[in-house]
Amino acid sequence: MQEQFGEPGRLAGQPDRAGEVVPTAGGHDPADSAGPRESADDAARTALDAASRGLSVAAIDAHDLAFGTSRWSSKLVHGGLRYLASGQVGVAHESAVERGVLMERTAPHLVRAQPFVMPLTALVPRRNAALAEAGLRAGDLLRAVAGTARGTLPRPRRLSAVETLRAAPGLRGHGLRGGLCSWDGRLVDDARLVTAIARTAAGHGARVLTRTRALSVTGTGALVRDELTGQETRIRARMVINATGVWAGRLVEDIRLRPSRGTHLVLRAESLSGLHTGLHIPVPGETSRFVLVVPQDDGRVYVGLTDEPVDGPVPDVPEAPESDIGFLLDILGTVLDTPVRRHDVVGAFAGLRPLLDTSHGVGAAGPRTSDLSRRHAVVTSREGVVTVVGGKLTTYRRMAQDAVDAALAARHLAARPGRGTARLPLVGAASRASLATLSAPRRLIERYGTEASAIHALGEREPRLRAPVADGLGTTRAELLWAVRHEGALDASDLLDRRTRVGLVPADRAAALDAAHEALAAAARPATGI
Repeated sequence: MQEQFGEPGRLAGQPDRAGEVVPTAGGHDPADSAGPRESADDAARTALDAASRGLSVAAIDAHDLAFGTSRWSSKLVHGGLRYLASGQVGVAHESAVERGVLMERTAPHLVRAQPFVMPLTALVPRRNAALAEAGLRAGDLLRAVAGTARGTLPRPRRLSAVETLRAAPGLRGHGLRGGLCSWDGRLVDDARLVTAIARTAAGHGARVLTRTRALSVTGTGALVRDELTGQETRIRARMVINATGVWAGRLVEDIRLRPSRGTHLVLRAESLSGLHTGLHIPVPGETSRFVLVVPQDDGRVYVGLTDEPVDGPVPDVPEAPESDIGFLLDILGTVLDTPVRRHDVVGAFAGLRPLLDTSHGVGAAGPRTSDLSRRHAVVTSREGVVTVVGGKLTTYRRMAQDAVDAALAARHLAARPGRGTARLPLVGAASRASLATLSAPRRLIERYGTEASAIHALGEREPRLRAPVADGLGTTRAELLWAVRHEGALDASDLLDRRTRVGLVPADRAAALDAAHEALAAAARPATGI
């Protein structure tokens, strides 16, 4: 599959010539679809949907792939249980369907089943426990209605206190009545999902342009700036989709959002007695809010998340405030035998949700951000720019589909039928049976799928590439070289913060920085035998 990533400075000196910036399909002169964005991740997804329909696509990204909100997620592919509890049946069903699509068809190498235990402590009233158990069974019914196989997601069940402690040894045994075990989808890495989507879109003819900022958009094009050279050019297009997430209001003034901050902690597994099972910890006083504890295969554990409104300018990279960190540690402490202290937190990250503002008028308070719907919305401006906002990582494919449908309708255009992204495997995807036959380490297969063998071969040819990027880390130097040569990485931040997630722990990032610079230098030399 031939991928098309834009090169630094590619736009320079090419004003008003979309055919030279975006390869044109179907004999059209202007590009059919442009996806300008500012540090968001929805453009790659929209680009894949449009490109799979045979449209010419320019996906414009002000920074790098996965620079925006997606890399700050809980790394979960939810089945929508929370939305079912709040009466949002449509959102819950959509989430369950899209979870099944990811786990069984489009990205089985990146998503796997994760068990979770909800400990039934003295802080969980028996009525709440009964409601939670009924909700889990309703969620399992939703799984069946969505068509996800039982072998993909086992059924939920109630655990005794002994079984609960066996699943999560670090829990406090005193007062523990038992637990509720359930299963959901867990991403190996949310940023790798975005990269796979972008590469799949590029393989279907989309031009993916990073470090290219959309300065302004209309229904027929976008003024963009190459962030590396400073030069500007105009892309003509038949359709323009504003897929900039929480930054959507910068390009289309009519879009009103209420950003919500979700903060996560990064812990070492040993801080939680080597926890391998996820936890759902009820937030006291709330009926459908939980703190999630999500173990990772690399020995880290993510704990999140908060849901706090954000006022004022939206930063490119949000910071996790100490108040959020303290809140998460307090909730975690309600179930653990040995509390986790502030010094055990080796990293923290925060992302912003682009929730639609449903308040009326200036100064209207509106509902809490935690109560706002996660259903996505597609809005067409007077100028014909289609904006997609809201939603969540699990439902990215449906969001992109609805956005392209709306853009086609707004411009009275038709696209030839494509394969449909619900049946389109992402780069690296294959059945679990096929993945099991690959000759490569399990860790590489779970992150790269069918490409794991090629990355493993780099280390076979050059043994130094088999070495980890730093002591104690699983990421190899071969992965960094692969990211530069095949995944559009341009600098050390791309390598450590997005193509790999070494950077989620600042100390690990500092230790791996030399390896990142070595990979960039090696990639600049002519490739041998690759």
